[in-house]
Amino acid sequence: MARVTIQHVAQAAGVSPSTVSNFLNDRQGRMVAATRARIEAAIAELGYRPNRAARQLRNGKTQTVGLVVPSVGNPFWGAFAHEVEVAALALGCSVLLCNSERDPERERRYVEELWEDGVRSIILCTSLPSLDHVSHVIEEGLRLVTFDRPAQPNDPQSVVSISIDNNVGGQVATAHLLELGHTSIAFVSGSIRSVNRSARYRGYCDALEAAGLSVTDMPQWTGMDASHFGDVEAAEVGRAAARDLFADPTNAPTAVVAINDMTALGFCRGLRDLGLKVGRDVSVIGFDDIILADLYDPPLTSVRQPITRMAQLAVSEAIERGSNESTDPGSSVLLRPELVVRESTEHVPSAARP
Repeated sequence: MARVTIQHVAQAAGVSPSTVSNFLNDRQGRMVAATRARIEAAIAELGYRPNRAARQLRNGKTQTVGLVVPSVGNPFWGAFAHEVEVAALALGCSVLLCNSERDPERERRYVEELWEDGVRSIILCTSLPSLDHVSHVIEEGLRLVTFDRPAQPNDPQSVVSISIDNNVGGQVATAHLLELGHTSIAFVSGSIRSVNRSARYRGYCDALEAAGLSVTDMPQWTGMDASHFGDVEAAEVGRAAARDLFADPTNAPTAVVAINDMTALGFCRGLRDLGLKVGRDVSVIGFDDIILADLYDPPLTSVRQPITRMAQLAVSEAIERGSNESTDPGSSVLLRPELVVRESTEHVPSAARP
């Protein structure tokens, strides 16, 4: 079936195409009620659907927001994408979702494709230190909101950043374990080269140093490069870390701060493979507070990100700027994370291990 065009609607309603265009773009101030009624009837009868990309290019109003996440295979990103869609729909906008697998080339390609399709506002979930790979699209007028990445000194002025204070998150996780009496606390991450992971690691180090402990004396594991193990494989990263850190039980840690919940859950599984009990033999803390954290046995202590609020802020910034209603330069919103204590952390380090 041939696509219904604005010309078909105009012919059916007995008006000019420009009159239909005025109707569709809310320029109806001088349009009589009878004309509006004929156009509405023609649209309903023909099943006409406006080309939203073309309308957005004409009137400058954002009706579609692009969302680029690492992978919805990680429950955190799936939950965030859901919250973004809820927030966008509440404001009358739709969302186009892309999965980048943390590949800068895929991020660049998706941003370019969304721009070419008429999407003028994009929420980019990236933790790369630089935005050089998409700067050419920003220069063309893209309204970019970055998520999970605090603003960096060399960011274009128009970019808005929505993130938690990852340094504080690393600190509160480590401080909780110190308060419980742990003095051998491992840090586990597939890679700490990204902006947010580096900040979490710095928070871990800051908490240890504040307690008078040497960071160099702590077991740390960053044995798998992020280019080979992404968000979906994070559980395997944790499982491998458990095998390595407990290869010599006499030097094994009594507690672990994992870079995220998927890594933490994989680590917990690795401990069970070795016959160790999470919370009794080894305390484990994750990061993100995904839904699986509370469902795991024992439930996982985690640093919670307020994703509903963060999604609302990201969408609001994207739509506001995409509608040309804001001429303010970019800014950075940094929210404080919250520690959610569950049974995976023990009050006193276990004195004995199998």
